[in-house]
Amino acid sequence: MVRLYRALWSTNVERVALALAHKDIAVESVVIEYSDRSPVEAVSGQGLVPVLDDDGHVVNDSHAILRYLEQRWPDPPLFPAERARRAEMDVFLDWFDQAWKGPPNEIEAELAKPAPDRPRIAALSAVMDARLDLFERMLDGREHLFGQAFSAADCVAFPFLKYARGREAADAEAFHVVLEEHQSLAGRARLAAWIERVDARPRAY
Repeated sequence: MVRLYRALWSTNVERVALALAHKDIAVESVVIEYSDRSPVEAVSGQGLVPVLDDDGHVVNDSHAILRYLEQRWPDPPLFPAERARRAEMDVFLDWFDQAWKGPPNEIEAELAKPAPDRPRIAALSAVMDARLDLFERMLDGREHLFGQAFSAADCVAFPFLKYARGREAADAEAFHVVLEEHQSLAGRARLAAWIERVDARPRAY
């Protein structure tokens, strides 16, 4: 039995949910509340989701889970088979979490201060907006970020970039509000179409 520990509205959980459905892996979900992380702490020794429990083999962190799924269930693939292309994928995944996520995280932290630095927020917002052009160019002539096929790159980026299209009213997470307010699809038709394509894909719930 594969068990997925998750929380409502979690972007990192959605990464894994997309990957599990792509590989047609049946899962049992354990939904935690942020006010009580004891179920996930009991199984993984830490309180963050997602956590995957594959018959006692426990993996936490969305990137590590994607790589574990690829090793355990290689077909259909999420990572390129060629070593050079796999290296490019690894660079992209690292860049997304280490660099791309920096400005929205900094905006969220700035807004939590008693007196937010508005010029700094505006500068960080400009960086977020400009980076959307990178994704627009990546999608020139192809359906997904790394080619015609759905891949780990789409799993990792989509749950964050989708907020450029808007946010569900019930989703009041502060970080998601930042993602909605500081990203725009204006003039980015390829990115908008990609968001629609990936959003139509199934998730494992």
